[in-house]
Amino acid sequence: MESQRLMMVPVGCMEKQRKNRKRGGSDLHSVLCMQGGDDDGSYAKNSEAPASAIALAEPLLVDALLNAMTAIKTGDMSIESSDTAVVRIADLGCATGLNTLATVDLIVRTLQQRRRFCSGMEFEAFFADLPSNDFNSLFRLLPPLSLSDSEDADADEDGRRYYAAGVAGSFYGRLFPKRSIHVAVSLSALHWLSQIPKRVLQKSSGAWNKGRAWIDGAEADVVAAYARQSEEDLLAFLRCRREEMVEGGLLFLLMAGRDGSQGAENQLGDPESRAKHPFTSSMDEAWRDLLNEGLIDEEMRDTFNIPAYMRSIEEVRRAFDECGGFEVKRAEYERIIEHSREKQEQWIRSPVSYGKAKANLVRATLKPIIEAHIGPALSEEFFNRFEKRVSEDIGMLHKTCFYGVIVVVAIKK
Repeated sequence: MESQRLMMVPVGCMEKQRKNRKRGGSDLHSVLCMQGGDDDGSYAKNSEAPASAIALAEPLLVDALLNAMTAIKTGDMSIESSDTAVVRIADLGCATGLNTLATVDLIVRTLQQRRRFCSGMEFEAFFADLPSNDFNSLFRLLPPLSLSDSEDADADEDGRRYYAAGVAGSFYGRLFPKRSIHVAVSLSALHWLSQIPKRVLQKSSGAWNKGRAWIDGAEADVVAAYARQSEEDLLAFLRCRREEMVEGGLLFLLMAGRDGSQGAENQLGDPESRAKHPFTSSMDEAWRDLLNEGLIDEEMRDTFNIPAYMRSIEEVRRAFDECGGFEVKRAEYERIIEHSREKQEQWIRSPVSYGKAKANLVRATLKPIIEAHIGPALSEEFFNRFEKRVSEDIGMLHKTCFYGVIVVVAIKK
């Protein structure tokens, strides 16, 4: 009886999903967002990996900000030497949860550490993301405003020392007036593309990504299409920031990336990471389960592609060189471990818990676009299959997955 019920799920929505697919990747901005809310499947509860990456990059950000203090003092960042000067900070691709708030708080408090550089200055923070982002959940986490005149930046540890505003729009387009932003950061967001390359969505194309949801290990034409889209997107991002940032402004980027010694077809580096990453084997197996059970057809499976691309440092530097207007101070590649050894040992003892945690991670990052592709009912069936696949693969629990990240510090000329 249950199998009969499942077989009926796609009947009423199959045609609707085909119509949605014909629109291609141009509407991605309306559904690509981290899962909102604060339940077990939300991004707020499943952003441990981004938090680890931010913690890794934090010393570089602090160092860059301390160097920027001198620029602020001398006026290189176009801040007038008045008692009402405002430092404007933009977090581009802020998502939701505490990561973005902690980053902005770090920026403000770092710049306040030496009050002689910032006497009389006020701070304004813009949290920018796509209109589909859950800004309500983010703003509910904001601490109360506290603009104490105390010389001690830590006098009110729980207070917010900046004015806050939300900005809805793609960071691949203009978001702010010219020469208005002093510090711009983008943390764990720039590996998301503006759209799926059109050729990947054309069944007659050599870039048709049959049988897989992502490009790791894909055919050369598929990888090349993603690489071109990535190049166009990063260049568009930098050109917009070039217009929006003041002279001497600080641009700090943290994005998923890959080792430059690896070709773009190898997005994840070592074999264990390639096998265990949530975008790869378990993902493809879950889609194949829906197909084999008759819940979706091949076209529905093959037209789902994850809009993410891990750049190399060489690709990032090439974009900066082509854009112009920035001086790259640092560009580094690092790897972070998926989770602690203690947590891995805990999950080895409880594979079901690991499957649930992994499924929640995928929900947090991909549920909105999966749901837009196949509908809410089938979306839940997909996550159930994904969780089951992960829970049953005991050997995978003993593998270690690493995430590659690229950190860039650049100054607007």
